[in-house]
Amino acid sequence: MRKLLFILLPVIAMQARGQNPGAQQPYLTQNFGKEAVRNIRVETTGGNISVQGVDEGTRIEVYVWAGNKKSSEYSKEAIKKRIDEDYDLNISVVNNQLIATAKPKKKNGNWNSTLSISFKVFTSRNVSSKLVTSGGNISLSDLEEGMQDFTTSGGNLEINHVGGTIDGVTSGGNISVTDTKAKVELTTSGGNINATNCEGEQKLSTSGGSLHLSRLKGKIKAVTSGGDVQGDQVSGELSASTSGGNIDLSNISGSLESATSGGNIRVSMKTTDKYLTLSNSGGNIDLQLPAGKGYDLKLQADQIRTSTLTNFSGDVEDHSIKGKLNGGGIPVTVHANSGSINLTFL
Repeated sequence: MRKLLFILLPVIAMQARGQNPGAQQPYLTQNFGKEAVRNIRVETTGGNISVQGVDEGTRIEVYVWAGNKKSSEYSKEAIKKRIDEDYDLNISVVNNQLIATAKPKKKNGNWNSTLSISFKVFTSRNVSSKLVTSGGNISLSDLEEGMQDFTTSGGNLEINHVGGTIDGVTSGGNISVTDTKAKVELTTSGGNINATNCEGEQKLSTSGGSLHLSRLKGKIKAVTSGGDVQGDQVSGELSASTSGGNIDLSNISGSLESATSGGNIRVSMKTTDKYLTLSNSGGNIDLQLPAGKGYDLKLQADQIRTSTLTNFSGDVEDHSIKGKLNGGGIPVTVHANSGSINLTFL
């Protein structure tokens, strides 16, 4: 067991130059070499956290931003004095766990004098992490395995090329997830979600933003309470819903369940699988299906427009169509309670 504790050593400390860690030199860098790190725990009250998988061992960089003033107004001695007086800073490795925490010793109501302490971790690609910040962004990249659990109260989440299990929450920021092969659950209370080129079981939820889905594969559940849902080249089993926005899905392959309470729905299916269910309480539905396939149709709306139903057996009425097309097959259930349905085959 190896344990190392550092309180921002002045020999490698540098003056903070801005709130964005990417735009400044680290205040502190600590290398752990080839020491095995299997778990990471990082916690800070107002800074950003990033974890990146690398091949050359483990190191951590600490960045400090002083209040909302220019960094030139602070010397490294002044910042170190503030940290020593007002913060508990711990960086250590214990039993293959890297711990990095920055916590204020007491509540401070003077925002101008608050320090923002951020961490960048470069470590093995096969690690698990527990990351918490009350006001900053969290990013993870190039991690192949492990369980990633992370939370921020007000920042953005960015996940790129991460495997294993991903569970992330932000109370007010946006979420971007790209190039993952993982079991994913991501939630934001007020931001947008962008998911691109991901594979696996994915649960994406926002209370007030929009959802943008592109080149996804697997079992996907995407929910927003107030925004739009846009999707392209999604395959597998997709459930997409919004309480008040529009839904626009193109080049969808597989099974689909989609619903909105207040917008329009436009769906273009490339291939169909087990089922297709669309529901709209207050708008219109445009649906395009592959031609020449067998479907069990069940459509209901104020008005229904469709291309010629060749080889159809069933009932066609003003507000409903129910029957088998091309001998029947995939169940297609479409309800537009106070709108219209436009069904075409291509």
